[in-house]
Order: sequence, then C-alpha cells, then structure tokens
Amino acid sequence: MKSSAYKLALFPQILIEKAKPFFKKPRIISAFFFNIDVETMIRNDWTRDEIQALYDQPLMDLLFQAQQIHREHFDANTVQVSTLLSIKTGRCPEDCKYCSQSAHYDTDLEIEKRVEVQKAIAEAKQAKESGSTRFCMGAAWRNPHERDMPYVLELIQEVKKLGMETCMTLGMLNASQAERLKDAGLDYYNHNLDTSREYYANVISTRTFDDRLNTLDHVRSAGINVCSGGIVGLGEGKQDRVGLLFELATMPIHPESVPINMLVPIEGTPLADVEKLDVIDWIRTIAVARIIMPKSYIRLSAGRESLSDSDQALAFMAGANSLFSGDKLLTAPNSGEGKDKALFAKLGLKAETPKKTGRELAMDAMQPA
Repeated sequence: MKSSAYKLALFPQILIEKAKPFFKKPRIISAFFFNIDVETMIRNDWTRDEIQALYDQPLMDLLFQAQQIHREHFDANTVQVSTLLSIKTGRCPEDCKYCSQSAHYDTDLEIEKRVEVQKAIAEAKQAKESGSTRFCMGAAWRNPHERDMPYVLELIQEVKKLGMETCMTLGMLNASQAERLKDAGLDYYNHNLDTSREYYANVISTRTFDDRLNTLDHVRSAGINVCSGGIVGLGEGKQDRVGLLFELATMPIHPESVPINMLVPIEGTPLADVEKLDVIDWIRTIAVARIIMPKSYIRLSAGRESLSDSDQALAFMAGANSLFSGDKLLTAPNSGEGKDKALFAKLGLKAETPKKTGRELAMDAMQPA
C-alpha cells in the first residue's frame, strides 16, 4: 500500500494530468500550478551529465521536446536570414585545421585584399533585397590591427544606414576595439568556440580556448550581442559535442546566436579526409542546443549545401531558426538564394522581418490607439 507522503507527492502531477485537456502546452500547465514563469526558466548551471542525457534520448523524443521549447520562445515557422561576406580573404596566421584561409596550408584559395567599402555596401543592398535582415562581414585576421579599425567602423556605419543588422567576425578583440565596434553600431560579433575545451588542441594551436572566451567577454562587456557556436564533424567524439554545448550553455548569458556548423572538408587542409559525421548527430546537437539555450537563435551554417531538403527539415524541427543564405560562406560553398526560397515554400517557412529600431518603436508608441 502506498504511503500518504507518496500520494501527496503525486497530487500536483495528478492535477496536471486532469487539466491537460484545457491547456495547449504541458510546460505551461506546470507553470500554472507551481506559479513558475516559463519565460524565465533559463538555466546557466547545466551539467555535462544532463546534456549527455538529452543527447542520448530516442531521436523522436528529443525532437519533440526541442520543438515544444522552440514554440514557447519563437514563431514556429519563421527563420532569421543572414548573408555573409568575406571582406579580406586568405593568409590568416592561425592554423585552424579545417580552414582554407590559413597560411599554414596549401589550398586553391584565391587571396583577396580588403574589399572596398562601396563594393561591400552594394553586396549588403543586394542581400537586403533578397530578404536578409542581417549582414555579416568576416576578415581572415588573427585580430584587427589599429590600421584596420577605421575601415571596419565605416563598414558598420554604412550597413546600418541600410536598416540592416550588422555582424562581424574579425578574430580576437581587446576591450577598446569591442567598445568602438559597439559605438559604431555593431549588433553582433561572431567568435566561435569551435569544439570542446578537451578536443580544442586537436584543431588549433595558435590561440587558446581561453583566448576565445576572453574575446567573448570583451564583446559582452561592450554591450554587443554574442554569436558563438562551433563545428561538428572535426573528428571529435560525442563527448566533445556535449562539451561544446556545455561551454555555451553555462556562460553567464547565453549567446544570442549559436551557429552549429558541419565540417566542409577542404583539400589541402589537415581535416580534408576526416570521416564524415552522420547527419543525425548534427541534428541531435541542434536539438540539444535548442533545449538548453531556449531563447538563442540556432543557426544552420557551413555544411548545409550538401544536405537534402529532408535533412534540413529535420534541422528546423530540431529548433534551428536562422541560416546563412547565398552561394558562399566566406570561402565555403552554401545553398543558393533560389534553393532557399524553394525550400521555404516547400516547408511553409517564412523569413523573419526586420526588427524595428528604437526610433520606430518610439514613433509607434506616439500613435493614437
């Protein structure tokens, strides 16, 4: 016979089961009975064991949970679309083993000096006309030199004039550079962790894992949104994908944007012949990222061009809600704009509309009801 204490412990759950027909979201039921605001249930104390347990769930259970959480925080069928432009290509002093831009490896990459500001702005205008709301610019630098800063700041200011969000990835930053980027109007700064702390030394030796975290600290302190994720398929194990997610989800504030890249093997780099990762492991990584970082945009980045429409549909089901559109990601190939529009039409997805500026919101507030 069950004890009274056991029955009492079950009482809230019994009430929840009885109330389910009257509620659309089970998590909202729990919030109703226990006076919990689900919108504030953001955790930064995830353990590796908890993340591992999520990752190891049966796939359908994992996708179901991820999609439920996704719908609590985002419009279910809306995807944020960005465009990425390389503003300086090749001869990077870093030795990232996956990258064609590293000066350490012999690839067929065509070296390009800094893109002229007007050419970059023309690319941004075209991206906006194609439906992108964010324009991202990347330079193959270890870090920007002071001589580069006026150029970078001008790019940000000119793109902002178009009414687009701005993002940059320029390598490591110091505090002063981060503050100047913010003052120029930069919305997001991308600096990926790439992989777990434990596997990191197998991928790059010219900067440390903590160097990356220090740059992210400068970005966050300056008031810029953080874009940080990683790459799967580097030859890492499942524990390293869990480790990457652990690092991201235990940051004091979760990155606002989390790109989950799948390795694009490039001839001439040390990882050119690495065994290809099963797409399902990429899907699992996306789904777990959605669950443990519920308010972050989870972005499909490199590796998407080789996937079928069905694979990408699974990624959206797993909670991905951001992507790069266009034919190229810095130097790697990407699904073209036309393919993305066809995919959106097939899946019933729509591109996110531009967020209103503070001025626009103020003007709206002044309008009579």
